Amino acid sequence: MKLGGIEAEALAERYATPLLVIDLDEVDGAIARCRAVCDPHGIEIAYAGKALLLVALARRLAQRGLNLDVCSIGELVTAERAGFPAERITLHGCGKSNEELEAAAAARVGRIVVDGVEELQRLTRIARPEAPLRTLLRLNPGIEAHTHAFVRTGGEDTKFGIAPRDEDAVRAILRDATGLRFSGLHAHVGSQIYEPGAFVAVAEALVQASARFAREGFTAEEIVIGGGFGVMTDPSRPNERIDFRATIDAVAKAVAVAAARVRVPPPRLGIEPGRMLIGPAGTTLYRVCAVKHQARRTFVVVDGGLYENPRPALYGASHHAVAASRPNLDLQEVVLCGRSCENDVLGRAMLPSALREGDLVAMSVTGAYTYSMASNYNRFTRPAVVAVTGGQEHLLARRESIEDVLRSDVLEGV
Repeated sequence: MKLGGIEAEALAERYATPLLVIDLDEVDGAIARCRAVCDPHGIEIAYAGKALLLVALARRLAQRGLNLDVCSIGELVTAERAGFPAERITLHGCGKSNEELEAAAAARVGRIVVDGVEELQRLTRIARPEAPLRTLLRLNPGIEAHTHAFVRTGGEDTKFGIAPRDEDAVRAILRDATGLRFSGLHAHVGSQIYEPGAFVAVAEALVQASARFAREGFTAEEIVIGGGFGVMTDPSRPNERIDFRATIDAVAKAVAVAAARVRVPPPRLGIEPGRMLIGPAGTTLYRVCAVKHQARRTFVVVDGGLYENPRPALYGASHHAVAASRPNLDLQEVVLCGRSCENDVLGRAMLPSALREGDLVAMSVTGAYTYSMASNYNRFTRPAVVAVTGGQEHLLARRESIEDVLRSDVLEGV
């Protein structure tokens, strides 16, 4: 098995396992496909940094002309070290710290998405009248999408956004906020959404909201409908993906129609894809630690798991897995497991019956929300991340050492 023209076994030998491999040619292709759909509509594309953000990756995304969303000081500093232009960075977050608000006020980002009334109040005390901060309001229009509850960020039972009943309050604050410049509205309903109608509904709701703001003297120059465009995670379910072109075309049309209906100028559109651009480009390589034939099932335990990919345990995410070091023949259904101290199930997989300890297993579509959500649970070290392109490899993040894990421990603390 080759990744980016390089043998998977060779990569595993050089960098050890688990190993996250990012195919940069696939990333570039995803960006090009996204731009081909969005550019004709003048839609702004901002990469959602929470999916995966490393300094070298951020530098490459900047070179490709994307904007960037960050939601912490850590992500912002990553972008800054990559030389990402501040004016193309947006600060997100439903519970921003004063340090993050101060960074926005200091023009370390080009705009901020405000998530609540109290946050807006704090921001007005920090913002600088001599350099008004471009500000979007994240609304919660009550729209839900059919996705797992843990990744659903719209609807009445989520923590995100400004409720309709608080719109008068935020407008009152904005009227006196000399350090802020109202720019537009934002909403996001969740991740892994396969229904175009969810995005259309969000866009229409934001246009309707822009009319309410316009009546109070606030012109929404832009609306951002978030990300969450569903990607295929299992080749046996090829229809489990969103028709991105049809979705964007429908959203653009809906915005034009809705704007004419409520008599406001059509706002500029923005989207925030993360997984769609980086997820399919990622493959995680594992070594098999043990194959256990229990009473009813065969369990294949690999050297990764909950600590480097918590998504299957968090919300049942699935990733297609294949044997990377032997022919995929005489397949049997197994339970693929990690080695954390839980019943750490990565999912069911069809793997060769001859699979043995030491064999290599490859899990696909792991570019997003794996390394970025990794931890040192059980004091495991986080894996390396290597990029491949055109038969060449580039280390993006080195494998942690035990010393890295113990670095913050205070030996005389007790």
